[in-house]
Order: sequence, then structure tokens, then C-alpha cells
Amino acid sequence: MFESALERVRRSFRMRIYGYVVMPEHIHLLVSEPERDTLADALKSLKQGVSRRLIGDADHFWQKRYYDFNVRNHEQFLKKLHYIHWNPVRAGLCERPEDWPWSSFLPHATGVEERIEIESEWTARKRERAAGKLCAAVELPHSSQNQA
Repeated sequence: MFESALERVRRSFRMRIYGYVVMPEHIHLLVSEPERDTLADALKSLKQGVSRRLIGDADHFWQKRYYDFNVRNHEQFLKKLHYIHWNPVRAGLCERPEDWPWSSFLPHATGVEERIEIESEWTARKRERAAGKLCAAVELPHSSQNQA
């Protein structure tokens, strides 16, 4: 349910999802600023969509506030993504990040497409291929490919 709501918000607000993990009592997201509206609007829409499906008209499901952190460089980005993917392992919920099904680890590691479009090297290449910008593999004259 959360993942379908996140994909809906990604499309509606035209934002990129770089990483996520759904934990039993919280979530972690690594996202871009939305092209439409604000991050606060996007998260409000996500939270409302999920809570309405889960609890109907009950008082509340989510905390009122969320914690945000501006990632300023590639090193911070990689550190946050690693933290997100290893969170279920640190919490003792699984042995390896790939064992936790509610995370963006597998799309990042293997390029597998799941419920949420994850912005990664794989999706960038897919976009380049679709636009005809990715060159076909070129055989190099001194490549190990040519050695029989």
C-alpha cells in the first residue's frame, strides 16, 4: 500500500525517488524536490493517501512532522542511501539488505523494476536508450572480447 502511494506521489508531483525503506514503525526516503508544488505538499499527499487507506477517519496515523536533511554532495548522497538500505539489517529484521522486500535496494543493485520507479544508474540508462542517446556496444580492436 505504501509503495503504490509513493509511486502515485512520484508521478503526480514529478519527483525522483532515489531510495526508500519501509520499516515497521517508520520510513526513510531519499527524494528530489518535486517539480510540481513543494516537498511538504508531496509528503502531505503521501501521508494522507496512506492513512486514509489504513485507518479511515481515525485521528492520526503519522507523526505531524517529518525530519528532512539536505544532501549537498555525492558523498552525503551515498552515505544516506547506504544508511537507508542497511536500516532493516541494523534493526535485526533481515540478514542482508536484499532480503528486505520493502526497500529500493534491489532496483539499485540489479536494475529490477518494481512498484516504484527508482532513480538510479539503471533508470538513467533506460531513459538514454529510449531517447536513442545510448550508443550500441562498440567492439574494440585490442579488446579481450577478440581473444579466442
